[in-house]
Amino acid sequence: MNVVLWVIAGLLAAAFLGAGLMKLTRPTEKLVASGLGWAADASPGLVKLIGLLEVLAAIGLILPALLHIAPVFVPLAALGLVLMMIGAAITHARRKEFPAIAFNVVLLVLAALVAWGRFGPYPFPS
Repeated sequence: MNVVLWVIAGLLAAAFLGAGLMKLTRPTEKLVASGLGWAADASPGLVKLIGLLEVLAAIGLILPALLHIAPVFVPLAALGLVLMMIGAAITHARRKEFPAIAFNVVLLVLAALVAWGRFGPYPFPS
């Protein structure tokens, strides 16, 4: 199960690193044109903040365990992603973007699995 949790954390980290960097580096208009319609309703600062949080979560899923420095940050980062996906699903529901909610739920479940595994039966050794 340890390997499965590493693989899931790695996939989540790659996805959120890419998404976060995109939000940090592209102007809002380009994000909206690429399919992120919600960005039109959010301030540019909020979009950048979400991008920054996604990048930090991606780093938090991997580096603490890899470097053996405060590995408790791995499940905390996963928990942060769970909360972000709840917010994303609510935002998409308000905008009636129901297919996007399914994607949010998949990411939420994967992040919850990492949080559960690393807080619970499969923590990193101290």
